[in-house]
Amino acid sequence: MSDRRLTPANGRVAAMHLAGQVEADSFTEGWGMQITRPVVDLLASPGGPRDRQLLLGIEVMVYEARDGWAFVQAPDGYVGYVVESALAQNAAATHAVGSLATHAYAEEDFKSADLLHLPFGARVRVLDERRKFFETNVGFVPKKHLRPLDRPFTDPAAVAQLHFGVPYLWGGNSSLGIDCSGLIAAALTACGQSCPADSDMQQDRLGRAVEGPHKRGDLIFWDGHVGMMVDDETMIHANAHHMATRYEPIDAAITRIAAQGDGDVLVRKRL
Repeated sequence: MSDRRLTPANGRVAAMHLAGQVEADSFTEGWGMQITRPVVDLLASPGGPRDRQLLLGIEVMVYEARDGWAFVQAPDGYVGYVVESALAQNAAATHAVGSLATHAYAEEDFKSADLLHLPFGARVRVLDERRKFFETNVGFVPKKHLRPLDRPFTDPAAVAQLHFGVPYLWGGNSSLGIDCSGLIAAALTACGQSCPADSDMQQDRLGRAVEGPHKRGDLIFWDGHVGMMVDDETMIHANAHHMATRYEPIDAAITRIAAQGDGDVLVRKRL
């Protein structure tokens, strides 16, 4: 049975490459669009529960636009619905926010009106370079807060640590609110590594299983949860126990998670 999270088909329409594999009223190649809001929810159904989130500048493939909702597939393969008003033609992003967050301003002046609050990972197109700001397609952004897309981070654990203190949000993918798998996806994506969206997918598709001493960057998987080691004794993870992204000694975390009824570690993966 196909995973509906990764299958661009909803009965009415389906991606052309699924012809003969799924039933649909019509098949389409789809068309490319781009997210235009700082953060937008990716829903399981129109008006339904949030599965994940997409950030400004992310390019998606649209397979249907109907009644104000667009049925889309994200770069990581995840499918769902976003409000159609959050989409526009592609603007070919050149930079991503490389700080925990920043603002886009109306002018080349930090005292001017702030137009948008941009989370880590949001993508923009730089139009011009000024002394302290880049002029972008969404306003003026401090140069220190943007990073060229062709210069990814090199240490996923450092990116995860940048999110320390970010509040926990089920299905969250931004520095405004994030969950366990969202933290891992943010860390790996910023380092130019492909990463699926949910922890079960990450467990199946990332790294190789290892034993022995923990190393920085190792991923620790439980049923429905994932964290990343920052050294041989300490894990960082976005979790509902602390309702935030927090450090926790790995031995203490293993004991606590088992005691609360969520089971033992399933596997440790090394990227």
